[in-house]
Amino acid sequence: MQPTDVVDWRRHVFAIYAAVRAAASPEAAHALWRRERDALLRTHPASPVPASARADLVGADVAPYDPAWRFECSLEPADGVRWDVETGTDGIVPFERWATATLPGVGTLDVWRLRSYGGGLFVPVRDALAGRDGGTYGGGRYLVDTVKGADLGMGDGTIVLDLNFAYAPSCAYDPAWACPLPPAGNRVDVPIPVGERHPLLRAGIGR
Repeated sequence: MQPTDVVDWRRHVFAIYAAVRAAASPEAAHALWRRERDALLRTHPASPVPASARADLVGADVAPYDPAWRFECSLEPADGVRWDVETGTDGIVPFERWATATLPGVGTLDVWRLRSYGGGLFVPVRDALAGRDGGTYGGGRYLVDTVKGADLGMGDGTIVLDLNFAYAPSCAYDPAWACPLPPAGNRVDVPIPVGERHPLLRAGIGR
């Protein structure tokens, strides 16, 4: 993989999320997101899916869209506590708890600010289905990661957290990748049955 492959991957991801935010409806946005993201996972040279595993890949195992899991949340200022993630490959990735967002019926999630080069906001989540058979990736999933383009929308003091767009981090596909996983303030006790499940869907293999 070349550095230019990573640049191209990020261009595609930013474009996908720009189209998501501009879509006529959340359902249309979700269909576009699934289609375009699956194409990247299958074919792009910077895909986190190992090249040897892409040939029979259909795409990510994503649940049908359910509008009940979309939230526009107020951002409540947080205490600025630091969270330093030791990745092993990328050294320490520093975060600061910038705000919190409450999702009715789900819980409160911490909204983290990346304190290193690139900046931006990061919102991971780990739910009660994590690591269970037929559930979600055991390490948790991501909702927002603006440094890499995953941005569902923000307003004046608000943020869109649509759990239908929760996706597995790169380390779910290949342990060679290093991923920050949800800390205590981003873990909820309820099952979140929408978004990307685990494992990936492959040709000729049923769920």
